Amino acid sequence: MKKNKLQFLYILYFLFLPLSAYSETFDEWKINFAKYASAQGISNETLSLIIKNLKFLPKVIEYDRYQPEFYEDTSTYISKRANNKKVNIGLITYKKNTNLINEVEKNFEVEKELLLSLMGIETNFGKYLGKMDILSSLATLSYDKRRSEFFTKELIIALQLIDDKKIKADELYGSWAGAFGNFQFMPSTILNNAIDYNNDSQINLKSTDDSFASAANYLSNMGWNNKGKCFSKVELNKDIPVKFLNYSARKIKFKKKLSFYKKYIKNYTKELGNDNEIVAIITPDKEIVENSNLLSPAYLIYNNYEIILNWNRSLRFALAVCTLKDKFNNEL
Repeated sequence: MKKNKLQFLYILYFLFLPLSAYSETFDEWKINFAKYASAQGISNETLSLIIKNLKFLPKVIEYDRYQPEFYEDTSTYISKRANNKKVNIGLITYKKNTNLINEVEKNFEVEKELLLSLMGIETNFGKYLGKMDILSSLATLSYDKRRSEFFTKELIIALQLIDDKKIKADELYGSWAGAFGNFQFMPSTILNNAIDYNNDSQINLKSTDDSFASAANYLSNMGWNNKGKCFSKVELNKDIPVKFLNYSARKIKFKKKLSFYKKYIKNYTKELGNDNEIVAIITPDKEIVENSNLLSPAYLIYNNYEIILNWNRSLRFALAVCTLKDKFNNEL
């Protein structure tokens, strides 16, 4: 598959960016970060325990610059993550935990199919939780310049959680991006949404009970509608103005009533939804595939799709999650 040349050069530039290009060394950054963290209320006890052990991890920078979302076309991305093999493993997970998952579904009004889909795509049902030192990963990405503000905030929250005895520093191993547990929660997600569902006085996001309930709680808090649609694949007329097409996940624009888009959709049917339903259109391959057809593939997206985007800001991730959810719908 051909890659967009400018994007490829962008990846190469940052991937091989020398450490000398940073304004301070990582050791200098640690000193300055410790001062900042202390001003944010992090205890000296936690700082003395953590800061000295933080390491710069070059591999994290490599992973950050070469994410599948940057180079895999939509069809490839979805087929790798929403396939029959994944469904079969998910069904085994469901059979082992049927009572718990059904109870969580009922209590939080979040479908079991969605929970299984997210767990399957995030960690292959708990089989791939990640082995990276989360605190060092967050420190590396905070020190890095691409999304420093975001990861600095996440690192501060992680230290707060350690301070409050909600998580243990020596158990924080997970993804290169700092995510943890069966559903890959970032520290801010743990703080705001993780719950002790089995009432054992600790939140264990590697356990089935707490992780499923915390994921359902997170989706519920974001406004998931268990009666709503996620997306519909559509064929677009050539006369649709390009400005109406979203190909970036940063912010979905031109959200309008479905009736507005009727005339631009070749395969329009009433099954796409109520005329007053607010929707948008995405064409996710535009920036990924060189010389791709701007109008295909195209998807009509609904509010639930944006809920998944809030979970992970990737157009393809959200499509894969909802596709796998539909496959589970056919089996459960």
